[in-house]
Amino acid sequence: MDSDDEVQSLASSGDIGMMEDEDSSVDFGADGKLGAMFQSQDKLMKPQKKAFEVDFKSYSPEDIQAQQDKQIDDVASLLVQPRESTAILLRYGRWNKERVIEQYMDHQETIMEKAGLGQDLQRDPPRIETIDGFACDICCEDESGLQSFAMRCGHRYCIECYRHYLVQKIRDEGEAARIKCPGDGCNKIVDSKSLELLVPSDLKDRYHELLMRTYVDDKENLKWCPAPECIYAIECAVKKRDLHRVVPTVTCDRKHSFCFGCTLADHQPCPCKLVKLWLKKCEDDSETANWINANTKECPKCQSTIEKNGGCNHMTCRKCRNEFCWMCMGVWSEHGTSWYNCNRYEEKSGTDARDAQAKSRQSLERYLHYYNRYANHEQSAKLDKNIFEKTEKKMQLLQNQSGLSWIEVQFLENASHALQMCRQTLKWTYAFAYYLKRNNQTEIFEDNQKDLEMAVENLSEMFEKPTEQLSELKVDMMDKTSYCNQRRIVLLDDTAKNLKDGEWSLLDTFV
Repeated sequence: MDSDDEVQSLASSGDIGMMEDEDSSVDFGADGKLGAMFQSQDKLMKPQKKAFEVDFKSYSPEDIQAQQDKQIDDVASLLVQPRESTAILLRYGRWNKERVIEQYMDHQETIMEKAGLGQDLQRDPPRIETIDGFACDICCEDESGLQSFAMRCGHRYCIECYRHYLVQKIRDEGEAARIKCPGDGCNKIVDSKSLELLVPSDLKDRYHELLMRTYVDDKENLKWCPAPECIYAIECAVKKRDLHRVVPTVTCDRKHSFCFGCTLADHQPCPCKLVKLWLKKCEDDSETANWINANTKECPKCQSTIEKNGGCNHMTCRKCRNEFCWMCMGVWSEHGTSWYNCNRYEEKSGTDARDAQAKSRQSLERYLHYYNRYANHEQSAKLDKNIFEKTEKKMQLLQNQSGLSWIEVQFLENASHALQMCRQTLKWTYAFAYYLKRNNQTEIFEDNQKDLEMAVENLSEMFEKPTEQLSELKVDMMDKTSYCNQRRIVLLDDTAKNLKDGEWSLLDTFV
Protein backbone atom coordinates (compact mmCIF):
# COMPACT_ATOMS: atom_id res chain seq x y z
CA MET A 1 0.00 0.00 0.00
CA ASP A 2 1.12 3.59 -0.60
CA SER A 3 2.71 4.91 2.57
CA ASP A 4 3.20 8.52 1.48
CA ASP A 5 -0.45 9.44 0.95
CA GLU A 6 -2.08 11.65 3.51
CA VAL A 7 -4.72 9.92 5.56
CA GLN A 8 -8.04 10.55 7.16
CA SER A 9 -9.31 8.62 10.14
CA LEU A 10 -11.86 5.98 9.20
CA ALA A 11 -13.50 5.93 12.60
CA SER A 12 -14.18 8.47 15.31
CA SER A 13 -13.54 7.94 18.97
CA GLY A 14 -16.13 6.24 21.11
CA ASP A 15 -17.43 2.73 21.63
CA ILE A 16 -20.58 0.93 20.72
CA GLY A 17 -19.78 -2.09 22.81
CA MET A 18 -21.58 -3.27 25.88
CA MET A 19 -20.91 -1.52 29.16
CA GLU A 20 -18.90 -3.53 31.66
CA ASP A 21 -20.86 -5.23 34.40
CA GLU A 22 -20.61 -3.60 37.78
CA ASP A 23 -18.88 -5.60 40.53
CA SER A 24 -21.33 -7.58 42.61
CA SER A 25 -21.30 -6.99 46.36
CA VAL A 26 -20.46 -10.05 48.47
CA ASP A 27 -22.24 -11.14 51.64
CA PHE A 28 -19.93 -13.20 53.86
CA GLY A 29 -22.84 -14.98 55.51
CA ALA A 30 -23.50 -18.63 54.65
CA ASP A 31 -26.35 -17.84 52.28
CA GLY A 32 -24.48 -14.88 50.88
CA LYS A 33 -21.43 -17.02 50.10
CA LEU A 34 -23.57 -19.51 48.21
CA GLY A 35 -25.35 -16.75 46.29
CA ALA A 36 -22.07 -15.04 45.42
CA MET A 37 -20.64 -18.35 44.23
CA PHE A 38 -23.59 -18.97 41.88
CA GLN A 39 -23.42 -15.36 40.64
CA SER A 40 -19.72 -15.80 39.88
CA GLN A 41 -20.38 -19.07 38.04
CA ASP A 42 -23.16 -17.43 35.99
CA LYS A 43 -20.80 -14.64 34.92
CA LEU A 44 -18.14 -17.16 33.94
CA MET A 45 -20.58 -19.33 31.99
CA LYS A 46 -22.19 -16.43 30.13
CA PRO A 47 -20.37 -16.05 26.78
CA GLN A 48 -18.78 -12.66 26.29
CA LYS A 49 -19.95 -10.77 23.22
CA LYS A 50 -17.26 -10.33 20.59
CA ALA A 51 -16.37 -6.89 19.26
CA PHE A 52 -17.80 -7.73 15.82
CA GLU A 53 -21.16 -8.92 17.21
CA VAL A 54 -24.22 -6.71 17.69
CA ASP A 55 -27.45 -7.23 19.61
CA PHE A 56 -30.51 -7.97 17.48
CA LYS A 57 -33.86 -9.78 17.52
CA SER A 58 -35.69 -11.64 14.78
CA TYR A 59 -39.47 -11.23 14.45
CA SER A 60 -42.10 -13.24 12.62
CA PRO A 61 -45.08 -11.50 10.93
CA GLU A 62 -47.19 -12.46 13.95
CA ASP A 63 -44.70 -10.76 16.27
CA ILE A 64 -44.73 -7.61 14.13
CA GLN A 65 -48.52 -7.51 14.03
CA ALA A 66 -48.63 -7.87 17.82
CA GLN A 67 -46.17 -4.97 18.20
CA GLN A 68 -48.23 -2.82 15.87
CA ASP A 69 -51.52 -3.64 17.62
CA LYS A 70 -50.06 -2.91 21.06
CA GLN A 71 -48.83 0.53 19.99
CA ILE A 72 -52.21 1.35 18.47
CA ASP A 73 -54.06 0.20 21.61
CA ASP A 74 -51.75 2.13 23.95
CA VAL A 75 -52.05 5.41 22.04
CA ALA A 76 -55.80 4.99 21.36
CA SER A 77 -56.40 4.58 25.09
CA LEU A 78 -54.36 7.67 25.90
CA LEU A 79 -55.87 9.92 23.20
CA VAL A 80 -59.40 8.49 23.56
CA GLN A 81 -59.63 7.95 19.80
CA PRO A 82 -60.93 4.96 17.77
CA ARG A 83 -58.29 2.39 16.82
CA GLU A 84 -58.66 3.17 13.10
CA SER A 85 -58.04 6.89 13.62
CA THR A 86 -55.13 6.20 15.98
CA ALA A 87 -53.54 3.88 13.42
CA ILE A 88 -53.72 6.63 10.77
CA LEU A 89 -52.14 9.10 13.22
CA LEU A 90 -49.29 6.73 14.03
CA ARG A 91 -48.62 5.98 10.37
CA TYR A 92 -48.53 9.70 9.66
CA GLY A 93 -45.99 10.11 12.50
CA ARG A 94 -43.96 7.10 11.25
CA TRP A 95 -44.78 5.25 14.47
CA ASN A 96 -43.00 7.75 16.70
CA LYS A 97 -45.45 7.50 19.62
CA GLU A 98 -43.94 10.25 21.73
CA ARG A 99 -43.95 12.79 18.90
CA VAL A 100 -47.52 11.92 17.85
CA ILE A 101 -48.83 12.24 21.40
CA GLU A 102 -46.99 15.54 21.93
CA GLN A 103 -48.32 17.05 18.69
CA TYR A 104 -51.83 15.81 19.43
CA MET A 105 -51.81 17.40 22.89
CA ASP A 106 -50.43 20.71 21.61
CA HIS A 107 -52.19 21.05 18.24
CA GLN A 108 -54.96 18.49 17.97
CA GLU A 109 -56.83 20.00 15.01
CA THR A 110 -53.64 20.60 13.02
CA ILE A 111 -52.25 17.08 13.34
CA MET A 112 -55.66 15.52 12.67
CA GLU A 113 -55.93 17.50 9.46
CA LYS A 114 -52.37 16.77 8.34
CA ALA A 115 -52.77 13.07 9.09
CA GLY A 116 -55.80 12.89 6.80
CA LEU A 117 -58.45 12.59 9.51
CA GLY A 118 -59.88 16.07 9.97
CA GLN A 119 -62.87 16.66 12.21
CA ASP A 120 -65.87 14.36 11.88
CA LEU A 121 -68.36 15.86 9.42
CA GLN A 122 -70.94 13.18 10.20
CA ARG A 123 -71.70 11.44 13.46
CA ASP A 124 -72.63 8.10 11.91
CA PRO A 125 -69.82 5.69 10.94
CA PRO A 126 -69.28 5.08 7.20
CA ARG A 127 -71.53 2.42 5.68
CA ILE A 128 -72.89 1.23 2.34
CA GLU A 129 -76.21 2.95 1.61
CA THR A 130 -78.91 3.21 -1.04
CA ILE A 131 -79.99 6.86 -1.47
CA ASP A 132 -82.87 7.99 -3.67
CA GLY A 133 -81.81 10.22 -6.54
CA PHE A 134 -78.08 9.52 -6.09
CA ALA A 135 -75.86 9.76 -9.19
CA CYS A 136 -72.20 8.65 -9.10
CA ASP A 137 -69.82 11.44 -10.14
CA ILE A 138 -67.32 8.91 -11.54
CA CYS A 139 -69.42 6.64 -13.77
CA CYS A 140 -72.53 8.91 -13.92
CA GLU A 141 -74.75 5.91 -13.05
CA ASP A 142 -78.05 6.93 -11.41
CA GLU A 143 -80.24 3.85 -11.57
CA SER A 144 -82.68 3.16 -8.77
CA GLY A 145 -81.29 1.09 -5.89
CA LEU A 146 -77.67 1.96 -6.67
CA GLN A 147 -75.51 1.21 -3.62
CA SER A 148 -73.05 3.91 -2.62
CA PHE A 149 -70.40 4.63 -0.03
CA ALA A 150 -68.92 7.76 1.54
CA MET A 151 -66.44 8.37 4.32
CA ARG A 152 -66.96 11.10 6.89
CA CYS A 153 -65.71 13.69 4.41
CA GLY A 154 -68.99 13.21 2.53
CA HIS A 155 -67.63 12.36 -0.95
CA ARG A 156 -70.03 9.65 -2.13
CA TYR A 157 -69.55 7.23 -5.04
CA CYS A 158 -71.14 3.98 -6.12
CA ILE A 159 -69.55 0.95 -4.50
CA GLU A 160 -68.32 -0.43 -7.84
CA CYS A 161 -66.32 2.73 -8.57
CA TYR A 162 -65.07 2.92 -4.97
CA ARG A 163 -64.09 -0.76 -5.06
CA HIS A 164 -62.29 -0.38 -8.39
CA TYR A 165 -60.37 2.61 -6.99
CA LEU A 166 -59.26 0.67 -3.89
CA VAL A 167 -58.31 -2.42 -5.89
CA GLN A 168 -56.13 -0.28 -8.16
CA LYS A 169 -54.41 1.36 -5.19
CA ILE A 170 -53.72 -1.88 -3.32
CA ARG A 171 -53.11 -4.42 -6.07
CA ASP A 172 -51.53 -2.27 -8.79
CA GLU A 173 -49.80 0.51 -6.83
CA GLY A 174 -48.98 -1.37 -3.62
CA GLU A 175 -50.45 1.41 -1.49
CA ALA A 176 -52.15 0.82 1.86
CA ALA A 177 -51.16 3.23 4.62
CA ARG A 178 -52.03 6.49 2.83
CA ILE A 179 -54.93 5.70 0.47
CA LYS A 180 -56.85 8.95 0.10
CA CYS A 181 -60.54 9.51 -0.60
CA PRO A 182 -61.12 9.48 -4.39
CA GLY A 183 -62.76 12.90 -4.13
CA ASP A 184 -60.92 15.60 -6.09
CA GLY A 185 -58.45 17.36 -3.76
CA CYS A 186 -59.62 15.46 -0.68
CA ASN A 187 -56.78 14.31 1.60
CA LYS A 188 -58.85 12.18 3.98
CA ILE A 189 -57.36 8.71 4.47
CA VAL A 190 -59.43 5.57 3.95
CA ASP A 191 -59.38 3.69 7.26
CA SER A 192 -59.28 -0.09 7.59
CA LYS A 193 -62.94 -0.47 8.60
CA SER A 194 -64.14 1.45 5.56
CA LEU A 195 -61.85 -0.54 3.29
CA GLU A 196 -63.00 -3.91 4.62
CA LEU A 197 -66.59 -3.03 3.70
CA LEU A 198 -65.65 -2.75 0.04
CA VAL A 199 -62.82 -5.05 -1.03
CA PRO A 200 -62.78 -8.86 -1.46
CA SER A 201 -61.13 -11.05 1.19
CA ASP A 202 -57.95 -11.76 -0.82
CA LEU A 203 -57.35 -8.04 -1.16
CA LYS A 204 -57.89 -7.54 2.58
CA ASP A 205 -54.98 -9.90 3.21
CA ARG A 206 -52.81 -7.97 0.76
CA TYR A 207 -53.86 -4.69 2.42
CA HIS A 208 -52.81 -5.86 5.89
CA GLU A 209 -49.56 -7.27 4.50
CA LEU A 210 -48.75 -3.87 2.98
CA LEU A 211 -49.59 -2.13 6.27
CA MET A 212 -47.17 -4.45 8.04
CA ARG A 213 -44.43 -3.72 5.51
CA THR A 214 -45.02 0.00 5.98
CA TYR A 215 -44.72 -0.43 9.75
CA VAL A 216 -41.29 -2.06 9.41
CA ASP A 217 -40.10 0.37 6.72
CA ASP A 218 -41.07 3.36 8.86
CA LYS A 219 -39.08 2.25 11.92
CA GLU A 220 -35.35 2.94 11.88
CA ASN A 221 -34.53 -0.03 14.11
CA LEU A 222 -36.48 -2.59 12.03
CA LYS A 223 -35.63 -4.07 8.63
CA TRP A 224 -36.95 -6.94 6.55
CA CYS A 225 -34.62 -9.81 5.81
CA PRO A 226 -33.63 -9.31 2.15
CA ALA A 227 -33.44 -13.05 1.37
CA PRO A 228 -35.97 -14.13 -1.29
CA GLU A 229 -39.32 -15.28 0.15
CA CYS A 230 -38.16 -14.61 3.73
CA ILE A 231 -40.93 -13.28 6.00
CA TYR A 232 -38.84 -12.28 9.01
CA ALA A 233 -37.81 -8.82 10.18
CA ILE A 234 -34.81 -7.87 12.33
CA GLU A 235 -34.64 -5.31 15.11
CA CYS A 236 -31.21 -3.78 15.73
CA ALA A 237 -30.30 -0.61 17.62
CA VAL A 238 -27.26 0.34 15.49
CA LYS A 239 -27.80 3.83 14.05
CA LYS A 240 -26.91 5.01 10.57
CA ARG A 241 -24.45 7.51 12.03
CA ASP A 242 -22.43 4.64 13.57
CA LEU A 243 -21.93 2.61 10.40
CA HIS A 244 -18.41 3.99 9.92
CA ARG A 245 -17.28 2.16 13.07
CA VAL A 246 -19.39 -0.99 13.21
CA VAL A 247 -20.50 -3.61 10.67
CA PRO A 248 -23.86 -4.82 12.05
CA THR A 249 -24.25 -8.38 10.76
CA VAL A 250 -27.57 -9.93 11.83
CA THR A 251 -29.29 -13.28 11.23
CA CYS A 252 -33.01 -14.01 10.92
CA ASP A 253 -34.74 -17.12 12.27
CA ARG A 254 -34.25 -18.80 8.90
CA LYS A 255 -30.47 -18.40 9.27
CA HIS A 256 -30.11 -15.72 6.59
CA SER A 257 -27.23 -13.39 7.50
CA PHE A 258 -27.02 -9.84 6.17
CA CYS A 259 -25.76 -6.38 7.07
CA PHE A 260 -28.40 -4.38 8.95
CA GLY A 261 -26.83 -1.14 7.74
CA CYS A 262 -27.10 -1.67 3.97
CA THR A 263 -29.07 -5.00 3.77
CA LEU A 264 -26.38 -6.53 1.54
CA ALA A 265 -25.06 -10.00 2.32
CA ASP A 266 -22.66 -10.21 5.27
CA HIS A 267 -19.55 -8.18 4.39
CA GLN A 268 -17.60 -8.17 7.65
CA PRO A 269 -15.07 -6.72 8.30
CA CYS A 270 -15.56 -4.05 5.60
CA PRO A 271 -17.78 -1.04 6.59
CA CYS A 272 -20.82 -0.21 4.46
CA LYS A 273 -19.29 2.97 3.00
CA LEU A 274 -16.27 1.09 1.67
CA VAL A 275 -18.42 -1.77 0.38
CA LYS A 276 -20.41 0.72 -1.68
CA LEU A 277 -17.21 2.28 -3.07
CA TRP A 278 -15.70 -1.12 -3.81
CA LEU A 279 -18.73 -2.54 -5.61
CA LYS A 280 -18.98 0.58 -7.76
CA LYS A 281 -15.28 0.40 -8.58
CA CYS A 282 -15.54 -3.28 -9.47
CA GLU A 283 -18.51 -2.57 -11.71
CA ASP A 284 -16.69 0.28 -13.44
CA ASP A 285 -13.16 -1.11 -13.68
CA SER A 286 -12.78 -4.85 -13.46
CA GLU A 287 -14.09 -6.12 -16.78
CA THR A 288 -11.78 -3.98 -18.88
CA ALA A 289 -8.93 -3.34 -16.47
CA ASN A 290 -6.56 -5.88 -17.98
CA TRP A 291 -7.23 -4.75 -21.54
CA ILE A 292 -6.82 -1.10 -20.57
CA ASN A 293 -3.53 -1.90 -18.87
CA ALA A 294 -2.16 -3.43 -22.08
CA ASN A 295 -3.63 -1.20 -24.80
CA THR A 296 -4.11 2.35 -23.52
CA LYS A 297 -2.39 5.36 -22.03
CA GLU A 298 -3.67 8.30 -19.99
CA CYS A 299 -3.88 11.87 -21.24
CA PRO A 300 -1.00 13.78 -19.55
CA LYS A 301 -3.36 16.66 -18.74
CA CYS A 302 -6.66 15.15 -17.54
CA GLN A 303 -5.64 11.47 -17.11
CA SER A 304 -8.50 10.27 -19.31
CA THR A 305 -7.86 6.84 -20.79
CA ILE A 306 -7.01 6.94 -24.52
CA GLU A 307 -6.74 4.12 -27.04
CA LYS A 308 -4.46 4.50 -30.05
CA ASN A 309 -6.45 3.41 -33.11
CA GLY A 310 -3.97 4.39 -35.85
CA GLY A 311 -0.25 4.67 -36.58
CA CYS A 312 0.03 8.43 -36.00
CA ASN A 313 1.74 9.51 -32.79
CA HIS A 314 -0.02 12.90 -32.73
CA MET A 315 -2.82 12.38 -30.20
CA THR A 316 -5.68 14.74 -29.29
CA CYS A 317 -7.63 14.03 -26.12
CA ARG A 318 -11.35 14.12 -26.86
CA LYS A 319 -12.13 15.23 -23.33
CA CYS A 320 -9.78 18.19 -22.78
CA ARG A 321 -8.46 18.65 -26.38
CA ASN A 322 -4.86 18.37 -25.16
CA GLU A 323 -2.39 17.51 -27.97
CA PHE A 324 0.52 15.24 -27.04
CA CYS A 325 2.93 12.66 -28.42
CA TRP A 326 1.98 8.98 -27.97
CA MET A 327 5.63 7.91 -27.78
CA CYS A 328 7.08 10.29 -25.20
CA MET A 329 3.81 11.76 -23.78
CA GLY A 330 5.29 15.26 -24.21
CA VAL A 331 3.43 18.36 -25.45
CA TRP A 332 3.05 18.09 -29.22
CA SER A 333 3.82 21.74 -29.91
CA GLU A 334 7.33 21.25 -28.48
CA HIS A 335 8.24 18.66 -31.14
CA GLY A 336 9.36 21.22 -33.73
CA THR A 337 10.05 19.47 -37.05
CA SER A 338 9.97 15.96 -35.62
CA TRP A 339 6.37 15.48 -36.78
CA TYR A 340 4.97 11.97 -36.54
CA ASN A 341 8.29 10.42 -35.57
CA CYS A 342 9.39 11.21 -32.03
CA ASN A 343 13.14 10.78 -31.60
CA ARG A 344 13.73 12.88 -28.50
CA TYR A 345 15.30 11.32 -25.44
CA GLU A 346 14.15 13.31 -22.37
CA GLU A 347 12.36 16.57 -21.78
CA LYS A 348 10.54 17.69 -18.68
CA SER A 349 7.02 17.67 -20.12
CA GLY A 350 7.43 14.10 -21.34
CA THR A 351 9.05 12.96 -18.10
CA ASP A 352 6.24 14.43 -16.01
CA ALA A 353 3.64 12.82 -18.23
CA ARG A 354 5.31 9.43 -18.00
CA ASP A 355 5.57 9.80 -14.22
CA ALA A 356 1.85 10.51 -14.06
CA GLN A 357 1.17 7.54 -16.30
CA ALA A 358 3.41 5.30 -14.21
CA LYS A 359 1.54 6.36 -11.09
CA SER A 360 -1.75 5.61 -12.80
CA ARG A 361 -0.51 2.17 -13.87
CA GLN A 362 0.72 1.51 -10.36
CA SER A 363 -2.70 2.42 -9.02
CA LEU A 364 -4.33 0.00 -11.46
CA GLU A 365 -1.90 -2.78 -10.54
CA ARG A 366 -2.64 -2.20 -6.87
CA TYR A 367 -6.37 -2.43 -7.52
CA LEU A 368 -5.96 -5.63 -9.55
CA HIS A 369 -3.92 -7.18 -6.74
CA TYR A 370 -6.83 -6.82 -4.31
CA TYR A 371 -9.57 -7.43 -6.87
CA ASN A 372 -8.08 -10.71 -8.10
CA ARG A 373 -7.93 -12.07 -4.55
CA TYR A 374 -11.43 -10.79 -3.80
CA ALA A 375 -12.76 -12.44 -6.97
CA ASN A 376 -10.86 -15.66 -6.27
CA HIS A 377 -12.51 -16.14 -2.89
CA GLU A 378 -15.88 -15.24 -4.37
CA GLN A 379 -15.43 -17.91 -7.04
CA SER A 380 -14.03 -20.42 -4.55
CA ALA A 381 -17.04 -19.83 -2.29
CA LYS A 382 -19.34 -20.70 -5.20
CA LEU A 383 -17.38 -23.87 -5.89
CA ASP A 384 -17.42 -24.77 -2.19
CA LYS A 385 -21.17 -24.16 -2.20
CA ASN A 386 -21.57 -26.61 -5.07
CA ILE A 387 -19.69 -29.14 -2.98
CA PHE A 388 -21.90 -28.25 -0.01
CA GLU A 389 -24.98 -29.10 -2.06
CA LYS A 390 -23.47 -32.53 -2.60
CA THR A 391 -22.59 -32.88 1.09
CA GLU A 392 -25.76 -34.71 2.06
CA LYS A 393 -25.16 -37.33 -0.62
CA LYS A 394 -21.55 -37.58 0.53
CA MET A 395 -22.72 -38.06 4.11
CA GLN A 396 -25.09 -40.84 3.09
CA LEU A 397 -22.31 -42.57 1.14
CA LEU A 398 -19.98 -42.25 4.11
CA GLN A 399 -22.62 -43.78 6.38
CA ASN A 400 -23.03 -46.75 4.07
CA GLN A 401 -19.30 -47.29 3.59
CA SER A 402 -18.06 -46.73 7.15
CA GLY A 403 -21.00 -47.70 9.33
CA LEU A 404 -21.02 -44.26 10.98
CA SER A 405 -24.35 -42.82 12.18
CA TRP A 406 -25.94 -39.66 10.75
CA ILE A 407 -24.80 -37.69 13.80
CA GLU A 408 -21.25 -38.94 13.41
CA VAL A 409 -20.96 -37.62 9.85
CA GLN A 410 -22.17 -34.10 10.69
CA PHE A 411 -18.52 -33.00 10.64
CA LEU A 412 -18.81 -32.74 6.85
CA GLU A 413 -21.67 -30.27 7.01
CA ASN A 414 -19.85 -28.30 9.70
CA ALA A 415 -16.73 -28.16 7.53
CA SER A 416 -18.74 -27.00 4.53
CA HIS A 417 -20.42 -24.26 6.55
CA ALA A 418 -17.05 -23.10 7.93
CA LEU A 419 -15.63 -22.85 4.40
CA GLN A 420 -18.55 -20.70 3.25
CA MET A 421 -18.29 -18.34 6.22
CA CYS A 422 -14.51 -18.01 6.08
CA ARG A 423 -14.35 -17.37 2.33
CA GLN A 424 -17.03 -14.71 2.66
CA THR A 425 -14.92 -13.02 5.34
CA LEU A 426 -11.68 -13.36 3.36
CA LYS A 427 -13.32 -11.91 0.26
CA TRP A 428 -14.20 -8.71 2.10
CA THR A 429 -10.85 -8.44 3.88
CA TYR A 430 -9.28 -7.71 0.48
CA ALA A 431 -11.84 -5.03 -0.33
CA PHE A 432 -11.19 -3.50 3.11
CA ALA A 433 -7.39 -3.66 2.75
CA TYR A 434 -7.52 -1.85 -0.60
CA TYR A 435 -8.63 1.36 1.14
CA LEU A 436 -6.38 1.18 4.20
CA LYS A 437 -3.33 3.29 5.01
CA ARG A 438 -0.50 0.99 6.06
CA ASN A 439 0.44 1.09 9.74
CA ASN A 440 1.21 -1.34 12.56
CA GLN A 441 -2.41 -2.47 12.67
CA THR A 442 -2.42 -3.43 8.99
CA GLU A 443 0.60 -5.67 9.59
CA ILE A 444 -1.38 -7.59 12.22
CA PHE A 445 -4.44 -7.56 9.97
CA GLU A 446 -2.51 -9.10 7.08
CA ASP A 447 -0.99 -11.75 9.36
CA ASN A 448 -4.47 -12.73 10.56
CA GLN A 449 -5.67 -12.70 6.96
CA LYS A 450 -2.82 -14.99 5.89
CA ASP A 451 -3.41 -17.42 8.78
CA LEU A 452 -7.11 -17.71 7.95
CA GLU A 453 -6.40 -18.09 4.25
CA MET A 454 -3.95 -20.94 4.82
CA ALA A 455 -6.36 -22.68 7.20
CA VAL A 456 -9.20 -22.39 4.69
CA GLU A 457 -7.16 -23.78 1.82
CA ASN A 458 -6.05 -26.75 3.94
CA LEU A 459 -9.63 -27.53 4.93
CA SER A 460 -10.91 -27.03 1.39
CA GLU A 461 -8.33 -29.45 0.01
CA MET A 462 -9.28 -32.05 2.61
CA PHE A 463 -13.00 -31.56 1.97
CA GLU A 464 -12.54 -32.54 -1.67
CA LYS A 465 -10.98 -35.91 -0.86
CA PRO A 466 -12.71 -39.08 -2.13
CA THR A 467 -15.60 -40.22 0.06
CA GLU A 468 -13.90 -43.46 1.09
CA GLN A 469 -11.04 -41.46 2.71
CA LEU A 470 -13.22 -39.09 4.72
CA SER A 471 -13.95 -41.40 7.66
CA GLU A 472 -10.21 -41.70 8.31
CA LEU A 473 -9.85 -37.91 8.14
CA LYS A 474 -12.74 -37.17 10.51
CA VAL A 475 -10.68 -36.05 13.51
CA ASP A 476 -8.25 -34.05 11.40
CA MET A 477 -11.10 -32.39 9.51
CA MET A 478 -12.91 -31.52 12.75
CA ASP A 479 -9.71 -29.96 14.09
CA LYS A 480 -9.20 -27.92 10.92
CA THR A 481 -12.84 -26.80 10.93
CA SER A 482 -12.49 -25.62 14.51
CA TYR A 483 -9.22 -23.85 13.68
CA CYS A 484 -10.78 -22.05 10.69
CA ASN A 485 -13.64 -20.82 12.86
CA GLN A 486 -11.22 -19.65 15.54
CA ARG A 487 -9.00 -17.77 13.08
CA ARG A 488 -12.05 -16.09 11.54
CA ILE A 489 -13.18 -14.90 14.98
CA VAL A 490 -9.68 -13.60 15.79
CA LEU A 491 -9.52 -11.65 12.52
CA LEU A 492 -13.03 -10.18 12.84
CA ASP A 493 -12.66 -9.36 16.53
CA ASP A 494 -9.33 -7.56 16.12
CA THR A 495 -10.56 -5.64 13.06
CA ALA A 496 -13.81 -4.62 14.78
CA LYS A 497 -11.99 -3.38 17.89
CA ASN A 498 -9.73 -1.18 15.80
CA LEU A 499 -12.73 0.07 13.83
CA LYS A 500 -14.55 1.11 17.01
CA ASP A 501 -11.42 2.71 18.45
CA GLY A 502 -10.60 4.66 15.29
CA GLU A 503 -7.33 2.83 14.63
CA TRP A 504 -7.92 2.38 10.89
CA SER A 505 -7.18 5.19 8.44
CA LEU A 506 -8.13 5.50 4.79
CA LEU A 507 -5.70 6.49 2.09
CA ASP A 508 -6.38 10.13 1.25
CA THR A 509 -7.10 9.34 -2.41
CA PHE A 510 -10.14 7.27 -1.37
CA VAL A 511 -11.70 9.65 1.14
